[in-house]
Amino acid sequence: MKIAAGAAEGLEYLHDKANPPVIYRDLKCSNILLGEDYHPKLSDFGLAKLGPVGDNTHVSTRVMGTYGYCAPEYAMTGQLTLKSDVYSFGVVLLEIITGRKAIDNSKSGGEHNLVAWARPLFKDRRKFPQIADPMLQGQYPTRGLYQALAVAAMCVQEQPTMRPLIADVVTALKYLASQTYDPESQLVHSSRMAPTTPRTRRDNDKKLNGGSSGSDRDHARVFY
Repeated sequence: MKIAAGAAEGLEYLHDKANPPVIYRDLKCSNILLGEDYHPKLSDFGLAKLGPVGDNTHVSTRVMGTYGYCAPEYAMTGQLTLKSDVYSFGVVLLEIITGRKAIDNSKSGGEHNLVAWARPLFKDRRKFPQIADPMLQGQYPTRGLYQALAVAAMCVQEQPTMRPLIADVVTALKYLASQTYDPESQLVHSSRMAPTTPRTRRDNDKKLNGGSSGSDRDHARVFY
């Protein structure tokens, strides 16, 4: 989780602190370098694009990137947004959690695409242990797994507006990274307060207009 949180912080800098914002466009595990104490750094900005400014909602560009990590709306239309990076980050987070590759042609049928394989399992938390990396042999905090998968599931939503803001992903993952796990007692200790569910742009609109949709409640419920 420390590596995931650090990579998310790199995206947060590009999206929220750079002016104009920058869309990384090629986030994948091989572009995350590890320094001293496993501190992650984003590398290879060859495909990065300046993000939309003013009233523009997206940047239209030729589709580039790595198969398995590209957001579906970008792959189909060439319309690039900050939420395209959030999708790619969700794939990376799933790789970390599952120990699987984004695309693994050695696997059969519907299992070769990581997101397509995981999506049906997101709907039933009883199946969450099936998603966890088998190399962990069950040695992980159950609640931490649920929360990490909730973040990943929201990041890889097909609709860009349903994906969280990268700043809220950072908050959630830094909380998870702050936890210490005691395998003997199956307890998790943390000095940080649990974050709220990551916000999406649609969530922000609801605060202004009041009310919420059933689908939004379903996405939030997986956190608890």
